[in-house]
Amino acid sequence: MNIQSIKAAFEDDRGSITDLVYKTDFDAVTLIKSNKGSIRGNHFHKDTTQYSYILSGSVIAYSQKPDDKVERKLLKPGELMISLPLERHALHAAEDSEILIITKGPRNGLNYEADTFRVNPLHLQFVQLISK
Repeated sequence: MNIQSIKAAFEDDRGSITDLVYKTDFDAVTLIKSNKGSIRGNHFHKDTTQYSYILSGSVIAYSQKPDDKVERKLLKPGELMISLPLERHALHAAEDSEILIITKGPRNGLNYEADTFRVNPLHLQFVQLISK
């Protein structure tokens, strides 16, 4: 799981400027609003890299790279999770949350499901791992 805490590139008395993603071409920017308790994802993409930036609230992120165990981390505003192709991912809203999704690849617009492959719920897989 690649998590980055994003820091401001510039600050002065007017506020700050923060580069979320740079030196990267992308195909879509999507705003997701998730109600507390809702789960998004439980899928992977074959050809899309997905950047999930937490704007408000908090989410429990689940991630699983091929042949690895499921990882879990609480994400708060200002944190960015990068999900590479073939990396399974899911977001569980710990509270009402807003998430900015930036994608590079065919998963966008009318092709939203074209590069989305559903998996068994990662949060349930994680619970099974820690209970063993």
